[in-house]
Amino acid sequence: MLVLVVDSSTPAVTAALVEVSADAVATRAHRRTVDARAHGELLAPQVDAALADADARPADLGAIVAGLGPGPFTGLRVGLVTAAAMGQVLGIPTYGVCSLDAVGRPAAAGEPVLAATDARRREIYWAVYDGAGQRLVGPEVSAPSVAAERARGLAVTAAVGDGAYRYADVLGLPVRAEPRWPDATALAALAAERIRANAPGDPLTPLYLRRPDAVAATARKPVLP
Repeated sequence: MLVLVVDSSTPAVTAALVEVSADAVATRAHRRTVDARAHGELLAPQVDAALADADARPADLGAIVAGLGPGPFTGLRVGLVTAAAMGQVLGIPTYGVCSLDAVGRPAAAGEPVLAATDARRREIYWAVYDGAGQRLVGPEVSAPSVAAERARGLAVTAAVGDGAYRYADVLGLPVRAEPRWPDATALAALAAERIRANAPGDPLTPLYLRRPDAVAATARKPVLP
C-alpha cells in the first residue's frame, strides 16, 4: 500500500511516500526542508513533489501517517490539518504517531537513549527510549537540565535529535548524528501494523504539551474610560 507521511513538528518540514507491504516498509520518495517559519508555505508543495517523484497521484494513496508532535502550536497544526483534510477528501484513514518516537526508536542501539527536539523558550520536548526503541518516559516538555537529571536516573548513555544538538552542553551526553529530525520511514513503520490491518483512522490529536502563546480574551474590555 502506498502511504503518505507528513511531519511538521520541528523546523524540518517533511513529506514522503512510503510503500507498506506485508513484511516491509520502503521509502519511494522523500522531501524535507528545514525552515522554522515556513511550514504552511512548504508542506503542500512538498507533498506534490513527493508524489511526482514517486510517479503517483493522490488517488493512489491508501493511507496517511502524520507526526503528532510534540511541537510548537503553529507549525505542528499545519501537518495535522493537511493530513486530516487529505484523508477526508480521499476517503482514506489517517494514523497519528508521536514524532519523538521517530527520533528515539531509530537511534536505539541496545542502551537507553534520550530523544529531544527544540521546544523554544529554552526548553526541549523529550522522551527516553530503551535499547529496543520502546518509550520509557515522556513525551514531556521541560528545561534541558530537568531532562538531563531524569535521563541520568534511567542510565541513559546518549542523546539524539535537534534538541540534543542545541543543548548538548547542558545534557552532558554524547550526541548521535542521526536521526536529527523525525524519520519518515520510522513514522510509517510505527503505524505499519494499523495500516496492514486496515484499522480505523485516528483523530490526529496534537501533542502540544503546553498552551499556545496566543489565547482568546476571556472578558470584554470597556470602550469608554
